[in-house]
Amino acid sequence: MAKIATLGQRALVEAVGVFFLVFIGAGAVVASQFAGLGGASLLVIAFANGIALALAVTFSMNISGGHINPAVTIARWVNGAIRAKEAAVYIIFQLIGAVVAGILLLAVYPAASGIAVNYGVPALGSGISVIQGIAFEAIMTFILVFTIMGTAIDKRAPRVAGFGIGLAVFIDVLAGGPFTGAAMNPARWFGPALASGFFANWYVYLIGPIVGAIVAAVIYKRLILK
Repeated sequence: MAKIATLGQRALVEAVGVFFLVFIGAGAVVASQFAGLGGASLLVIAFANGIALALAVTFSMNISGGHINPAVTIARWVNGAIRAKEAAVYIIFQLIGAVVAGILLLAVYPAASGIAVNYGVPALGSGISVIQGIAFEAIMTFILVFTIMGTAIDKRAPRVAGFGIGLAVFIDVLAGGPFTGAAMNPARWFGPALASGFFANWYVYLIGPIVGAIVAAVIYKRLILK
């Protein structure tokens, strides 16, 4: 009989998963700047974020449920799948994992390349308003969480581990990366932002992902799982 993980073990796995995503996702932004990839950087960043999340979800799914995102945890709490205390602990540890990743980004990446892109902090593109940014983040997170519901939560779904979820992030970054940085995850924004001190338009990366995640989770549960 498989041993059920404690809340501490589940929270720790969430922290490690977020660390994977933030360090690799934001690191790819800095690495692309360092390598001078130009237009090719979008594809590199999309792959890095998608693969990092796919791995994080895969190794954490059977332990913590593979949230790896405070917006996902909030949406699962709204749907009644996780208790408030558990959700709070998950979010705290997710943010800790993000902060550790942000600190290490500053420690190991060349300062000139890191500072040029604010160490991978998602940011609004030129001409993108706050409202557009929130809408972009909400839509992209909706796509991500709807995919999570359909591949990891729905018991009828094929067991594709984190592959489908990683693909959702991959296409979201391709479509929205130039406009908002395609965070889809408050922790993905928070870790590099705290480490670098770049907090511009911070509310975009809280409001958009949380709203998009809740809408996706509620629609799937109420209209598709019922």
